[in-house]
Amino acid sequence: MPPLSDLTPLALAQALIRCPSVTPEEGGALSFLAEVLARAGFRVERPVFSQDGTPDIENLYARIGGGGPMLLLAGHTDVVPPGEAGAWTHGPFSGEVADGFLYGRGAVDMKGGIACMLAATLAFLDRKGPDFGGSIAFLITGDEEGPAINGTVKLLDWAKRRGERFDHCLLGEPTNPDALGDMIKIGRRGSLTGRLTVHGRQGHVAYPHRAENPIPGLLRLASALIAEPLDGGTAHFDASNLEFTTIDVGNPATNVIPASAKAVFNVRFNDDWTAETLGAEIRRRLEAAAGNAVRFSLDLQPSNSPAFLTRPDAFVDLVADAIEAETGRRPVLSTTGGTSDARFIKDACPVIEFGLVGQTMHETDERVAVADLERLTAIYGRVLETYFSS
Repeated sequence: MPPLSDLTPLALAQALIRCPSVTPEEGGALSFLAEVLARAGFRVERPVFSQDGTPDIENLYARIGGGGPMLLLAGHTDVVPPGEAGAWTHGPFSGEVADGFLYGRGAVDMKGGIACMLAATLAFLDRKGPDFGGSIAFLITGDEEGPAINGTVKLLDWAKRRGERFDHCLLGEPTNPDALGDMIKIGRRGSLTGRLTVHGRQGHVAYPHRAENPIPGLLRLASALIAEPLDGGTAHFDASNLEFTTIDVGNPATNVIPASAKAVFNVRFNDDWTAETLGAEIRRRLEAAAGNAVRFSLDLQPSNSPAFLTRPDAFVDLVADAIEAETGRRPVLSTTGGTSDARFIKDACPVIEFGLVGQTMHETDERVAVADLERLTAIYGRVLETYFSS
């Protein structure tokens, strides 16, 4: 490995992309980070977590410094499968650069962001030395794109048992829709999935009086769930929305009334709700619509995705100031998008997200502008300088 001073954001991102760390495989990415961080003076640990029915997952925790304040830099090195490698203009794990862009799975989500965090930290420590007036920790999982069971949530519990305490966290998920500096995520909506079954009685269509068709009942209940908005939004969140993702009867016959009809829906909900209060409202609407005419059952899936908000404060302003100084843009404070590992970190300390341009990048030819890697590193560098001088 070259000297630490030669590990540019691009070089670090290329090294990470070239590790085929498709969930749940570590692929060498965490090993690479561990080596770099150890050489920089971090105490590095690699806990592995297990749970029945899920694959074992390797994780990384690294810390430098002995006192406060403590800034946590978090992320994940696992990526979604690349699909057909031949469909990529540049190999999904090649880390090739062409026309000013770095290509590869994870370039945006989120090996590129981790590379920038690491490059900024290495430069900061090179300037300040190990006695910079606080502590920095990297908390990196290999289980974010998958079940997210043996990753960040268990890693945080592991760190807590060891007495680790964090003041703030910066998560490197991609947050900018169009250009670097567009957006900071200060929260995320919650997610709740429900499975609705309407029960009928099978029979021949020629004798409907001997059957009970569940399909009209399902349509009636589904309409009741979407007839009225769940809410009108809150100060920092859009209105909650319920979307049906499938309606199934599973009936291959054209002349048979089925015995049941099923639907699945997902709700992305704001901070007006918890999973429990939202579930109660959904059940209330269904029962009111069903009356004595429709027999149904509702299975609300366990949710580990609550709505949460990091209220704007001095730390949010510090990061926004760093972004504006480097990009000329004052970022919007947003809670849009899907879930992220921030939902687990929120109970440990205030957490915000800021990363590269793009959202969850699952298409082929995932890429990031090399210039954005440099700019993001400069932003993270400003955050470190200000955070440990204030």
